Parts: sequence; structure tokens; C-alpha cells
Amino acid sequence: MKRTEAMTVGDIIDKLLREDNIDRQFDEQKAVYLWPEVVGQGINRYTTSRWVKNGVLYLHISSAPLRNELMMNRTLLIRHLNEAIGSEVIHDIVIR
Repeated sequence: MKRTEAMTVGDIIDKLLREDNIDRQFDEQKAVYLWPEVVGQGINRYTTSRWVKNGVLYLHISSAPLRNELMMNRTLLIRHLNEAIGSEVIHDIVIR
């Protein structure tokens, strides 16, 4: 058996994730996980559910005034989420 260049376990996992295109799905789930950190606990308290599908973050907000405020600041939220993730994953937010 011929030895090749040694790789760390982290590098091997990253390579496998990229090959199966799972890294994109992983980053999308990271956006759901980071939502409370990005917006804070005050806004997260009114978030009843959140999920990501094909780069679109779907949110259910229980407060109508807060929903309108978030709609007006969607581009800022997208930028902050993508910065927290470390890549351009979220391209739109749908707030219901």
C-alpha cells in the first residue's frame, strides 16, 4: 500500500462533505442554529419556527409589528447571517 500525503481528520471530513455536496446543507442548518445569536433573544422570543430550503430562510414571527420591522431589514439580516456562517448561504428571507 502506497502512502500519500497525510491529512488531518478535519480535512478528511471537509473533503467528504464537499464531495457529497453536504456542506451546503450543513451551512443552511447552521443559519437556523445561529438565528438567535444574530438577532438576539428579544427577537428570537417571537420566532415560533424557522427552517431553510434552497438558500431561503423561512421564519414564523408571532408579532405583527416585529414581522414588519424584520421585513424592512431583510438585506441586513441576510448579510449578518452570512457573516456568522462564513459563506454566502442565505439569499432570501421569507417572514410569515
